[in-house]
Amino acid sequence: MRSLFFAVLLSTMALSACAQVKADPAAVSSTVVAAGELAQAPMIIDTDESLDEMQARAAEALGATAPSKLPPNELSRETLYKFLLAEVAAQRGNLRLAARAYLEIAQATRDPRIARRATELATSGRFNDLALDAAGLWVDIEPASSPARQSLVNALVSGNRLTEAKPFLKKLLSGDPARVGATFMQITGLLSRHQDKSAALALTRDLAAPYPAVPEAHFAVAQMAAAAGKFDVAGAALKQCLKLRPSFEPAALLNAQTLARESNAKAIEFLAAWVAANPQAREARLIYARLLVADKRTEEARAEFGKLEQESPNNPELVVTIGLLSLQLNDLDTAQERFKRAIDLNYRDPDTLRFYLGQIAEERKRVDEALGWYAQVEEGEQQVPAAARYAAILARQNKLSEARLYLKSITVRTPQQRVQLVQAEAQVLRDAKAYREAFDVLGAALEREPDNADLLYDSAMAAERLDDLGEVESRLKRLIALKPDHAQAFNALGYTFADRNLRLPEARDYIQKALDLAPEDPFILDSMGWVHFRMGNPDKGLDYLQRAYARRPDPEIAAHIGEVLWALGRRKEAEKTWREALQANPASEELQAVMRKFLN
Repeated sequence: MRSLFFAVLLSTMALSACAQVKADPAAVSSTVVAAGELAQAPMIIDTDESLDEMQARAAEALGATAPSKLPPNELSRETLYKFLLAEVAAQRGNLRLAARAYLEIAQATRDPRIARRATELATSGRFNDLALDAAGLWVDIEPASSPARQSLVNALVSGNRLTEAKPFLKKLLSGDPARVGATFMQITGLLSRHQDKSAALALTRDLAAPYPAVPEAHFAVAQMAAAAGKFDVAGAALKQCLKLRPSFEPAALLNAQTLARESNAKAIEFLAAWVAANPQAREARLIYARLLVADKRTEEARAEFGKLEQESPNNPELVVTIGLLSLQLNDLDTAQERFKRAIDLNYRDPDTLRFYLGQIAEERKRVDEALGWYAQVEEGEQQVPAAARYAAILARQNKLSEARLYLKSITVRTPQQRVQLVQAEAQVLRDAKAYREAFDVLGAALEREPDNADLLYDSAMAAERLDDLGEVESRLKRLIALKPDHAQAFNALGYTFADRNLRLPEARDYIQKALDLAPEDPFILDSMGWVHFRMGNPDKGLDYLQRAYARRPDPEIAAHIGEVLWALGRRKEAEKTWREALQANPASEELQAVMRKFLN
């Protein structure tokens, strides 16, 4: 029983006593001292038996097969001391000390189990110098051990010693012909972490050369080539790989990724054909569907996600994706059905779905239903937007006081949410044309947070409604001082002057600064077109305005285009522009005002 105690101790590589060590240096020291005392106690440890004999007796007692070809070792006091020291260090998280102690034991005993333990600890702690020594010793003790060779290869590659790793990698490949493909996949994962991608590619090509009929060998070359930025090499290797195994999904995915560097269209064309030939390839179909979404081919994308849903009907992520795509397609019936179903499937963010359902109900003029959905949104990113929509509906029902009280009743958790509630209240007031009250609400909040960018911007816009240009200018300039890259602040300042035909060169400079910061923003392009028109350059202004409208067919931009066309004598075009825009936006006050001005 005395020898059995230590054998079990060695085979498990852990001591229950170590787990109870207190978190202070004195406790560790006392444990090590106790270990030294334990080694001298003949009533507990019989030092006349070898470690090999102890392990064999323990394995026999436990009903296991005794390990063979283990070196005979006497259990010395020093060995036990180092063993206990190593385990205590490992329990305390000092993996370097533990790995070093185990390495010293392995060097003294040449026990492969100890060498393996030393290698594992060194690798876990990312001590590559120790890992190299321990794995090298392990391979020296057990040269035929595949885990030992793999550990040494890992350490060599991590240490940027590819040349030394090469013969071991070749042995790994040749050692088990039935697993050559799987070994190439493992090697690819290992080499992909190497910093010198070109060197890793060169080594991979060398390793793959003797295996021209193995698809994974070509795939490994393709992966390393892509990582090294040599996409022509990657493409050629993938072509050969897919020729050998047309249904190899990882190669198809990498090929699509490589093609997408040139254009989404090429990747989509390839995946469309490949998925048609391999309809069960879920990952490839998912990537194909996402590429279709990115290419704004929404209907086709929804069809592909629908096929994925057929295979996994209870996957809430797929159900929500189909709902969102249906919402983009204005298929409100499908969107509503999918969102409700996703809630039943315990989708991770049900409040967002309730917000969408509220929007759908509102779009359909089902006001009570919309209020019900919005009221259920109690937390998350959509809490304040849902409260804002709820209040807006009340305000449209001539319940402005009730709407404001509702917003004040909402409990929020962050300062940003408090600001959003203030913005929502101000918006409700603006919609009710209570511009002075909106300005006052924002002003009160700004007194509490004078440097809040959102409040500065909104209060400036409220001041613009009151035609208080002094407040507009001072607040926007304060915002610009705080955030010099705030494109909308520059744009709002410039447009405010341009729309009133004031300080036009200065207005143009502000808008130009905004355009430098956001060159594709349609509203800034609209402002630049408008200021050029005001400055007597209608042709140049029209160019900017039409570019803006192509990016976003907003009714206010359409109103500006029509007015410039009218000034250029192209009155039929102007009227056509206004009427078409009004048909799409029948509630637009800007269009109604400009048409009354020129057509009545």
